[in-house]
Amino acid sequence: MSWTQRNPEYVPPEIDTTRPSIARVYDAILGGKDNYPVDRAVAEELNEAFPDGGAGARLNRAMHGRVVRHLAGMGVDQFLDLGSGLPTAPNTHEVAQSVNPGAKVVYVDNDPIVHAHGGALLADDHRTVVVDADVREPDRVLTHPEVTAALDLDRPVGLILHAVIHHIVDAHDPRGVVETYKKAVAPGSYMSLTHFTSSTAAARGLQSVLMKALGTGQLRSLVEIAGFFDGLDLVEPGLVYLPYWRPDEPVTAALDIAGLLTCGGVGRKPTD
Repeated sequence: MSWTQRNPEYVPPEIDTTRPSIARVYDAILGGKDNYPVDRAVAEELNEAFPDGGAGARLNRAMHGRVVRHLAGMGVDQFLDLGSGLPTAPNTHEVAQSVNPGAKVVYVDNDPIVHAHGGALLADDHRTVVVDADVREPDRVLTHPEVTAALDLDRPVGLILHAVIHHIVDAHDPRGVVETYKKAVAPGSYMSLTHFTSSTAAARGLQSVLMKALGTGQLRSLVEIAGFFDGLDLVEPGLVYLPYWRPDEPVTAALDIAGLLTCGGVGRKPTD
């Protein structure tokens, strides 16, 4: 049951329901219930610009699950999920703990509803915490007392940056943000990143809608996105469109507009 379903009449005072939020718009695209009319309006506007019926968002969630399952299977037992958004089952802690029940997960997001929802949902899970912080301020995130209490950054960590860096425009130094997180984690850590690409005309039409509706959003080329993995060893199959990253079943059909919207990959920090 969602947070708003459990509390249909109550809105925490810190939540501004007159302005859309990235987390709630994404929830609306996925068909969730933790959003408001202003968020649904943006979701509809995005769908008009890119009429994939939310398939791109579902592909991102599907890769999210495959990545976390793979990393947990490789022995990663602590995860830092940056710009996590609202919990959408199965989420990071559920997937990781299905492989390793002792896995620890820290979710980071600056949307108050994420903190409210996550805190209620995870009240009895002492291995998982939700931190109210802005991923664009990595020094503050990495020194946040709840982060340092939950994670041992001297041991390998799974950094999750899914569908978040394309919301940081160049003026806010996304490369520097990512580099700070990469430098902070121990050798043997992994980083998974997914990002809207500018490889199709249909996708490029999204950028103006994102900027107009949310005030943030920048599509990048495959070469630009690959640059975020500098210094890491890319895990096979490398940086690819999401359906091609270790699919559960072979991809036999040509990718549609949703499949060509986002690319992603996983890189490992060298131990040498």
